[in-house]
Amino acid sequence: MTRKQKVLLGMSGGVDSSAAAFLLQEQGYAVEGITLRLRMDDTRSAGREQPEAHGASGDIRDAALVAETLGIPHSVLDLREEFQNRVISNFVQEYARGRTPNPCAVCNRFIKFGAMLEYALSHGFDYIATGHYANIIRQETEKGPGRWLLKSVPSQKDQSYMLYSLSQKQLSHTLLPLAGYTKEEIRSIAESAGLPVAKKPDSQEICFVPDNDYIRFLEEYTGSKAPEGDFVTKEGTVLGRHKGITRYTIGQRKGLGVAFGKPMYVTSILPEKNQVVLGPEGSQYADSLTASDVNWIAFEPPAPGETIACEARIRYHATPAPCSVHILEGGRLYVKFSSPQRSVTPGQAVVFYDGDLVLGGGTISRNTIAE
Repeated sequence: MTRKQKVLLGMSGGVDSSAAAFLLQEQGYAVEGITLRLRMDDTRSAGREQPEAHGASGDIRDAALVAETLGIPHSVLDLREEFQNRVISNFVQEYARGRTPNPCAVCNRFIKFGAMLEYALSHGFDYIATGHYANIIRQETEKGPGRWLLKSVPSQKDQSYMLYSLSQKQLSHTLLPLAGYTKEEIRSIAESAGLPVAKKPDSQEICFVPDNDYIRFLEEYTGSKAPEGDFVTKEGTVLGRHKGITRYTIGQRKGLGVAFGKPMYVTSILPEKNQVVLGPEGSQYADSLTASDVNWIAFEPPAPGETIACEARIRYHATPAPCSVHILEGGRLYVKFSSPQRSVTPGQAVVFYDGDLVLGGGTISRNTIAE
C-alpha cells in the first residue's frame, strides 16, 4: 500500500486555513493541523495576566474545533521566542530607523515557512501547507535542473507579494491548496463542509498589535515615546514640529498635526536628525528606488551589471508597474520605473513579476523623488 503523503497545515483559526485542511483531505493527503503560538497574550507574562485581546487563545480554540470537525490531529507549537526575536524586534527597530516595516513578510520567511517547516521535516512530514492565495509550480528546463516557482493568483486576494522571500527548499516542501480560488468560493466550501469558522470575519490587523494601534504598542514595548522634532523641507527649512518619527510614513498627508495652507506630504524620514521631510503635491511620487536583502526565485542571482526588464509591485495592493532592475554590487538593486510611483516606502517590499510569475524581490532601502 502506498503511504499517504503527510502534510502539516498551519491553522490560524480562520476560514482560509480551515478550508485548506478540507481541500487537502479531499486531495488524499494525511493532514495534521498545527497552530503557532506567537503572542504573549496567550499566557501569563512578566508576572501579570495578559488580556486575551485580538483572540490569540480564541484562534487556537477555533483551529482545534475545525480539526475535530474534520477528524484530523491538532497541536500547538510554541514559537513565541522566535517570533519575538525575528518579527517583533525587527518591527520596532525598523520604525526607529525611520522605515515602515512589513512584519507579515518577515514572519512568512522566518516563522511560517522557516521554523514551522524545519519542525515539520524533523517530524516526518513531507510538506507544510498554509491558507495563502498563491500557487507553487515546478518548471523543468532543458539546460539544467528544474526550479520551484511562485505564481500570483489573479484575484484581489493574491498574496504572492508576501511570499517573495521563499527559497527553493521552502517552495519544494510547501502546498498552497487555495490556488485558483476566490475568497467567496473558499467561504462557500467551508460552509458546505460544515466548518464552524465559515463566516468568521478576516483579521485586518497586525496580529501582535492590539486594535492596530502601533504607536501605543511601540511606546509600551520600548517604555518611551519617540521624541518630537522638526518638519522640514528638502532644503532644511523648518516648517513646524512633529510628534515623533514613528508616527509617519512616506506619502502621508493626513494626520500631520500642522496646517500648511496647502497639501503637504511626507517624502522622507531622517532618524539621525529626528526630522520628517515634507513636500508639496507631486513630491509623494518616486521614479526609482534601491533595494537590499534580495531573494530571487525564478533564477539564480544575476551578476552585477545585469539588467532585468519586468514589473514591480511596491505595496501589497499596488498594481505591478513596468520597470528595469539593475543589479548592483553586494546583492543590492537599483529599480527605475517607466512612470513615477506613489509612496515608495523604505522598509516595504518591492516584488518583481513577469506576468503572473514571481521573479523575486527585496526590501526597499531608499527612494528617489521624481522631479
